[in-house]
Amino acid sequence: MAISFMFSGCLKDEIKKSYTFYRPVYKTSEQVRLDIKSSDPVSVNNPGKLFYRNGYVFLNEINKGVHIIDISTPSKPKVVAFVKIPGAVDLAVRSNILYADMYTDLVAIDISDPLDIKLSSVVEGVFPQRYYMDFYADTSKVIVDWVRVDTTVKSTDETSTWGMMRADAFLASNTAASPSSGSKSSNGVGGSMARFALSNDRLYTVDYSMIKVFNTSDAAKPSFVKEVQTQSWNIETIFPFADHLFIGSMTGMLIFDISSKDNPVAAGSFDHARVCDPVISDGNYAYVTLRGGSQCQGFLNQMDVLDISDVSKPKLVQSYQMTNPRGLSKDGNILLICDGDDGLRIMDATSATAVGQLSLLKMSTTFDVIAIGGIAIVSAMDGLYLVDYSQPANPVITGSIKLSN
Repeated sequence: MAISFMFSGCLKDEIKKSYTFYRPVYKTSEQVRLDIKSSDPVSVNNPGKLFYRNGYVFLNEINKGVHIIDISTPSKPKVVAFVKIPGAVDLAVRSNILYADMYTDLVAIDISDPLDIKLSSVVEGVFPQRYYMDFYADTSKVIVDWVRVDTTVKSTDETSTWGMMRADAFLASNTAASPSSGSKSSNGVGGSMARFALSNDRLYTVDYSMIKVFNTSDAAKPSFVKEVQTQSWNIETIFPFADHLFIGSMTGMLIFDISSKDNPVAAGSFDHARVCDPVISDGNYAYVTLRGGSQCQGFLNQMDVLDISDVSKPKLVQSYQMTNPRGLSKDGNILLICDGDDGLRIMDATSATAVGQLSLLKMSTTFDVIAIGGIAIVSAMDGLYLVDYSQPANPVITGSIKLSN
């Protein structure tokens, strides 16, 4: 009886658990740099931020690279090439040079000929917040892809599966769902969700708390200048206009003076409840979309118009209720707002105190928009769209590139 009791006390039920995890694929830094060249177009699967210059849209494929899309004929947008840039989530284009983050590095890529792209230079280690080597001890290796693995584990001890690596949280933390003044410079135009901003011959980037300054007077060989503390820990976006940077955070809008281009100086701020906060400006007013939910928490869903005639003391002019607004862009008196599941709102912003809706174009969940001369480049949940808003009361989708899944 004693032996029988001891035996039965040791019995445990077998546990079966199914897991999906992502196994990293590595290449050496040298291999990765040799792979930064033109490759055949690939399907758009997981789009991120966008940038426009000279008839081309540069669309980030999150953590993998950049699609180059010819939109010179808006009714027939065409993906002409893909640039492999592991870890890329932000981008900007000056002259014929594409800037992007490659995890912790800044890369400058010559795109003079989209079919014959060449790596120009690398500024190493300037984005330490993109550190990813927890997955691998050899810092000479770079993660270039993630392979999905579905597996079932049998165990008599539930805790035995705790050590299994899962990349879901890492992928999410590096995922980003970017307009500038539109001047006739060699700089392109980004969307309002951008963390990279070009002003004259400087590139400004933001992370969670810092502004970084890069000298791009030699566009092919950017050099790191300095970093500036913003005194905020929730930075999301950056937008350049004239001699100022407008920075959106989860707790407010910050304005930095860049009249001394290597020395951004805090010039003013406007606080709000904790929400997501893209911002653009036309020099007289700042337009801020406030979005609650997800990582932003909060419950506000509105657009605030701020009087910035005195940048040291931005004043709220009016708030306008929205559904779940994200990116926005302004062309003259026409304001375009990506309002989540509602689609694209086209507004008359002639009067800051009476911004009125001209039309609502129903689309799949919209994220960001760049408006240029009657054509809007819109990123949405199911693809990239070109929208003719030359008749703002009757906008028309002229062309699109749909996601492959």
